[in-house]
Amino acid sequence: MTAPLTLDPARTALVLVDLMDRIVALPLAPRKGTEVLHAAEELAAAFRAAGAPVVLVRVERPALAEQPPGSGLVAGLREEGDVEIVKHTVGGFQGTDLDARLRALGVSRLVFGGIATNLGVESTARAAADLGYDLVFVEDAMAALTAAEHEASVRLDFPRLGTVTTAADVHLTRP
Repeated sequence: MTAPLTLDPARTALVLVDLMDRIVALPLAPRKGTEVLHAAEELAAAFRAAGAPVVLVRVERPALAEQPPGSGLVAGLREEGDVEIVKHTVGGFQGTDLDARLRALGVSRLVFGGIATNLGVESTARAAADLGYDLVFVEDAMAALTAAEHEASVRLDFPRLGTVTTAADVHLTRP
């Protein structure tokens, strides 16, 4: 983990992955989905207050006439002005306009949270790194199906892609 980070809200977006009722309700580790959701909601409120974009990525299974119950974002998470991206793969960039929308907003740094750490979050982050974004991972705003999967991403993979921190250490102020 790092010391507190001061981020420029004009160039930084919060990206929250798969915070949907059916995913938040899964048995997760090292924290419950409701704990991830609470941390994500606090981060989103701070980003909105600073005028920084909030991006909400959710998955829809391809080739289904109707999505499973609980496939929408958790009620109350999305607010007016947020960007919602619907993905059909593990990551949020493939087959979506996420990169174009971020570039149009002048964003060069992404702050990640969501479920599952090693799947949707990591896949989206790897694509973002390939596209040249600076990455920040908020460890306590994520969970996976097992603690070992979460820890592998947070301790081994994410430090190679960007900065790992906690929600309490993310601060948004204009330079």
